[in-house]
Amino acid sequence: MSGQMMMLRRRPLVLGLLAVALLPRQVMANGGSVQRASAPLLGTQVDITVSHPDADLRRQALGAAWREMLRQSEMMSRYRSASQVSALARAAGTAAVPVAPELMQVLLAGQQLARDSEGHFDLTVGAYADWGFEPGQAHMAEASALRRQQRLVDYRDLQLDSATLSARLRRPGMRLDLGGIAKLPILQAGLRSLQSMGIRDALINGGGDVLCSGQLQGRDWRIGLRDPREPAQLLGVLSLSGGVVAASGDYERGFDLGGRRYHHILDPRNGQPSQGLQGLALVARDVEAVNGWGAAMMVAGAPMARRWLAAMPGVEAMLAGPQGLWLSPGLRGRLASA
Repeated sequence: MSGQMMMLRRRPLVLGLLAVALLPRQVMANGGSVQRASAPLLGTQVDITVSHPDADLRRQALGAAWREMLRQSEMMSRYRSASQVSALARAAGTAAVPVAPELMQVLLAGQQLARDSEGHFDLTVGAYADWGFEPGQAHMAEASALRRQQRLVDYRDLQLDSATLSARLRRPGMRLDLGGIAKLPILQAGLRSLQSMGIRDALINGGGDVLCSGQLQGRDWRIGLRDPREPAQLLGVLSLSGGVVAASGDYERGFDLGGRRYHHILDPRNGQPSQGLQGLALVARDVEAVNGWGAAMMVAGAPMARRWLAAMPGVEAMLAGPQGLWLSPGLRGRLASA
C-alpha cells in the first residue's frame, strides 16, 4: 500500500488528549463572571476560559487574544502559501527571507533544542512531505522518497541572522515544520494578550496543551491527566495557579495499519513516525522550559527522555511507552484523585 491513499479508522481525538481542563459544571452553568470560547486553530480546537466581572472587558480581551494567535499561526504555518514559513521554502537555496520577531524567536529556540536533543528534534523535518495524516487522507510515504528527502533534513542548514531578522534555508527543497515548537508560544501569546488587557484569571487549552494563570473563582485551575492505556480514565488531577501542561502523543493526527500506529511526529533521522513513546505530558511553570521537548522525547524514547528530565529542574513528566507508564516523583506527589 506504500504511496497509495487509504481510508483508515482514526482514533477519536477527544479521548486521546492526555491533558484536559476540568471546569466545574455549576460554574459554566451559572455563567456570571466566567466566559468560555472555542474555535479551530493550529490544526486542533482551542478553548479559552476567562474569569472577570466586566463582560465587555472579557469580550474585548477574548477578541484580541484570538486575533493575536491567528496572526502568529498564519505566519508560522507551512500549509498557508502566504506564510513566512512558506516563503522560506520557496526561497530555499537562494536568498534570505525577512521574518517577524516572533518567528525568529521560534526558529532560534528550535535550533537550540535540536542541539540539546542531539538531533532528535529538527525543525527542517518538513522535507518529509509525502505523508498524509489527516482524516480521510491517510497516505504512506514511499521508502525511496524518504531516503531522498532525508538529505534535506539538517537544522544546521537553517541560517539565522537575528540582527537583521532574516532566515535562509541553505539547500533547494528544504522545508520547515514548526508544529512541534510553535504551538506553545502561540498559545502563550494569546494568554499574554489576555493579561495585557487586565484578565488575570485565564486558561487556554489547545489540543491538550494547557496554559493557565490565576484561578477560577478563587480556586486553582484543575487539569486532568488521562491514562494513555485507558484514555477514558483519569490518572489524577493537577491543581495549577499558573504554568503549562504540554502533551504530545501519537493520538493527534494519524492512522493505524497492520498493527502499527502511523502519526505526524516524525523521526528526523529517517522520516518514519516515531516509535519511542506513545504519549507524554510535561508540567512546568514556564513554556520555555518544555517547549519542543515533547516531540524530541517521543522520538528518543523513555530512557533518554528520563535522562533529559533529570537535567531539567522544575519539570515534571508522565511518559507512556511500550514498557508501561512512568511518572516523575514530583508529578506523582502532585496528582490528586479525580
